[in-house]
This record gives sequence, C-alpha cells and structure tokens, in this order.
Amino acid sequence: MDIKTLQSAGFGNLTTAKTAFDALATAFGQHVENWQHDVVDRLGRSEWTGTAAGHASTRIQTLHDELHAAQQEIGLISRALQDAYDGFAAAQAHLISALDDARAQGLTVAPDGGITWDNDPNSLTFAGHGAPEHAKDIRDRISAALTEADHADRTISKRLAHFTTNASNATGLDSTVATNDTAAANALDQVPAAGTDPNSVHDWWNSLTDDQQHRMILNHPDQIGNLDGIPAVSRDQANRTNLRNGKADLQRQLDALGPEPPEYGGGYSAGIAVPNLDYTAWKQQHDLLVEKMKGIDDIEKRLNTPVDAAHPPTFLLGFDTNGLGHAIVAVNNPDTADNVSTYVPGTGARLGKVDGDISRSDAMVAAANAVGNNRTTSSIAWIGYDAPQNLVPEAADDTYAKNAEDKLHGFEVGLHATHDGNIANNTVLGHSYGTTTIGYTMKDKGLPVDNVVLIASPGAGVDTAADLRIDPSHVYAAQSQGDPIGLAPALDPGGLADNAWDNIKSDWGFGDDDHHLIHGRQTTAPEFGAQILPTDPNGGHSDYWNANSPTLPAMGRVIAGQ
Repeated sequence: MDIKTLQSAGFGNLTTAKTAFDALATAFGQHVENWQHDVVDRLGRSEWTGTAAGHASTRIQTLHDELHAAQQEIGLISRALQDAYDGFAAAQAHLISALDDARAQGLTVAPDGGITWDNDPNSLTFAGHGAPEHAKDIRDRISAALTEADHADRTISKRLAHFTTNASNATGLDSTVATNDTAAANALDQVPAAGTDPNSVHDWWNSLTDDQQHRMILNHPDQIGNLDGIPAVSRDQANRTNLRNGKADLQRQLDALGPEPPEYGGGYSAGIAVPNLDYTAWKQQHDLLVEKMKGIDDIEKRLNTPVDAAHPPTFLLGFDTNGLGHAIVAVNNPDTADNVSTYVPGTGARLGKVDGDISRSDAMVAAANAVGNNRTTSSIAWIGYDAPQNLVPEAADDTYAKNAEDKLHGFEVGLHATHDGNIANNTVLGHSYGTTTIGYTMKDKGLPVDNVVLIASPGAGVDTAADLRIDPSHVYAAQSQGDPIGLAPALDPGGLADNAWDNIKSDWGFGDDDHHLIHGRQTTAPEFGAQILPTDPNGGHSDYWNANSPTLPAMGRVIAGQ
C-alpha cells in the first residue's frame, strides 16, 4: 500500500457490494421460506410412503440444510465487506489527517513518503525550528496508516478467500461449515475468556482489522489489558484506561468513607481508653485505598517519565485494584526486545509497593545493557499474583505459589506468542517467595524460558535444579551469608531429618551444607545443583539490587545471555 493508493481510494464499491449481498441474503431467505412452505411442509403433510418417498424425503432435507447454509454464508460475506469498509476508511482517515497536519505545519509530503520543508528563517514559508520533529511525527503517522491499511487488506482478503473457496467447491453448503464460519465471525466481536490459550488469543487478535482492535481496546479495556496473547502496545493502551478508571474508582471509595471517626470513644477499661471500632474499620479501609492510590501514582509517574538512557520506555501489561491490587510493568517493549526477563517479587508484593519492583527492573535492564552486546533488553515486574503479605503464617504457606501457577504460565506463554520472531534469551527471575512461585510453576507446568534465577530463596518447592524441567546449567541462585532467609526452618519431615543429619556431620567435620529451608532444599546447596552467583557476604535480604552488589551485574549477564 502506498500513499497515493490509500489517499485516493474510494470505498463506495465496498458499500455497494455489501448492499447487494444484503439484498441477495434477503431474497435468498425468502426463497428458503418458500421452499419450506411449498415443498418441505407440503411433503410432510402428504400421505406418500414407501422406499421412493423415503429417498425423496432424505434428499429434500439435505437440500433444505444446504439452502440454510448458503444463506448463512451470504450473510457472512456481507459482514466481511462491512468490516473491510470500516478498516480501510479508518486507515484512510488517519492518512488524510496526517497529510492535512503536514500542510498546516509547512511540510511537503512526496508520493514516496519523503518530507521536505522551507528551512530558511527569513522566508515567508519558513516551517519553523520544530520542523524536523514535526516531520518525524508525520512520517510515523503515515507509516502507521499504511500499515493499518495493509493489515486490513490481508485480514479481509483472507476472510473473503475462504468464502470464495467454500462457494467454488460447495463446502459452503455444509451446515457444519456454515455453523463454524458463523461462530468464527461472531468471535470477532467477543473477547476470549481469561485463561484462553495465549496462542489462540493472538490468532484472534490478528484476525481483527486495526479499527476492530481499536474498538476492542476502547470498549473492553479491562479484558484486553489483562489478556495474555495480546501484544504489549495494545495491552498498554488498554491498561492506561484501566489505570485512570481505577484511580477514579479509588477516589470515589475514599470520598464515600467520610470523615475520620474518633480513635477512642468507648470509655475506659482499667484506666485505658477503649478503641473505637468504627475508627479501626475506617482506618483499615482508608489506609488500603491510600496505599493503592500511591501505587497508581508511582506507575503514572514512571509511564510519564521522559525517555532517556536511564529511563527506557515502560509498558503497562496488567492492572487491577482487586484485593491488594496487581500490576505488570515492562521496562522496554518485550515484543521487540532481544532479551526478555520476568521478575517475580515475593512476600509483601502488591500494587502499593510497585515502585520498588519497577526500580529493580530498571536496574536489571541497565545491568544487561552494561554487558555491551548491542542487544535490547526488557525486564518485566510481574505482580500478577496474590503474594503472601507476612512471614508468619502466610510466607510459610505454599498455597500462594500454587494459586499463581496458571497465571505465570499463561503470561510466559503469551510473551512468546506476541514476540516478533523468537526471543533470543528468555529469563524468569524471582526474589524470596517469588522463587517459590516460579519453582512450583516450573515443576507442575513448565515454563518456556532459557534461564531461571533464584534470589534469596526460601526453597523453590523442588529438591534439585533438574526438577525445574530446564537444563540445570541454566539455573542460577544467590543467597548472601548475611541474609536471614537462610534461617527459615524446614517444615517437612524429610527436610528436618536432612538438616539434623547435616548438623551431626558438621560437628564431626564432614558436613556438606545440604540444608533445607521452609519450601525445600536451599537453592545454593551443592546438592541442589544451581550455578551460584556472587553476593555481598554482608548483604541483607533486599540488598541484591544495590548499586555496589556483585549480584546485580551477574543477573545482568544472565539476562543478556552472557
């Protein structure tokens, strides 16, 4: 598609063709009704019996089914022509808008897309000092419009070719084929359910024209924004709407709480003021709403930060305020990056604390870039599950990890479905309970990743790196000597027994550090079989991303495939 073709195209013939098929469908429908009344019903009321009557009845029923199938197919062609008109007209409107803006800014667009302007400040037609930036914007908009038209052309051509084939080989007369074609057409207007295979979702998305995709984003942002298999740019567009809506909803809830009740008001007991239960309930709701509002503010701030070397572009791949809130924020576009890493935080992760997780993704992208292999890297902060919020009892419970398996698996499969080509190096990296979540998912479902990194793990739910269903040489672990996670006690009888035996051996000088923690064997134990990353021996549980931590550049090398 070129500028001249799209700009001058008249789509009236599509409307004419659609109208003709509508008239044909109406006339054909009347023909089917007449056939039903004059032949099928009359034969049914007759007293004709015998072998010939049976054969005739069967053949007439077959013809009846074929007529209904043909009527359905004709109607579907009309719908495809309408979608074609909408798609091409939208692309043309976007192109004309860009060309009009170019003229208004003193820019001249050539038929091949080249843009020129008067650069003489003393000239009456001087385009202004901002002309280069305006030209780049116009060039991008023209390219997007042409791409949109090409996409509509391919999508609609494929649909019409299918109906042409059905008509030429008579498969369109098969009621099953017509029923399936109708279901496929109806599916274009329906968002796939959450949990649908991401590859199927991606195929559905690509079957829509750009105009249809745009309408889906506008009309169903909550579904599109959180659906694995939708490209990152589209999810981001939908979730920015979700972010605004979520912020407005939280503000309404805050306003509805009313003024703060008195903290005390129940008299005294043993000389101590009795707390006001109304205040306690109000305070709990208020603080949760304020915290979630802070998370939204932090996401907005990062999304709106001007892009520079230290602040790559960000994409909001998931968002909701349910429970403690969820967010999935990608630093750089994972659909186009060479290296893609998903970071799963642990205990305490929730919407209100997303700022720290985004900062860690920023740091990991910078660490990968420092390797200097000229590859682009995307790191995704994945707060897409309900994480435990305290050490006891929640972080000791593996239910949180088990409940996250389908979500994490679907997200990782979706990254491959939407990526432009194959991901050069794909990593999943967890911290603390996030490693448990990763471990359970890999053990039970597998993940399509090249590397797994387990930072400060209380146990990954498996005994060895090989149990993660990945080459053990691509399993990495780090745990500082100063990290108290190493004191997390084993709960299962086998782990307790192994720890006791290792303690006895250590007393006699031949211990092997085969230690078990709360969710399985310590991932840095030799028997686990992971590659060990360097750490600051004095570092604490959350210090692995500090600027002077040796673990951070090591994570960067793994993420970069080095």
